[in-house]
Amino acid sequence: MSLLAQQRCFNHALREAAARCPACAHFYCRECITEHEGRVICSACLVRLTNAAESGKRRFGGVMAVAQFLIGFLVIWMFFYWVGDLLSSVATSRHGTTLWRGEWLEEP
Repeated sequence: MSLLAQQRCFNHALREAAARCPACAHFYCRECITEHEGRVICSACLVRLTNAAESGKRRFGGVMAVAQFLIGFLVIWMFFYWVGDLLSSVATSRHGTTLWRGEWLEEP
């Protein structure tokens, strides 16, 4: 195993290496390496890491969108079912046809 001081950057051959990426095991200069979630990682590995995380979110996001739609549809259906059941249980004397005679509509 060679010393870090003797290594050169994987991307820039003339620059001295500052760190080694734990994911790909290449040496990089200070410009090519970054800190992400408490560890030092190269930009290529960081892109791979974030793309993998985003693709997992997208798959789960599609399932969540379908689930939210179905739950919303079920809630709306239950609300209208409840309102219809409530209206059908009202006594006939409360919604007779006498309300429409003479009071609001002028009958001759």
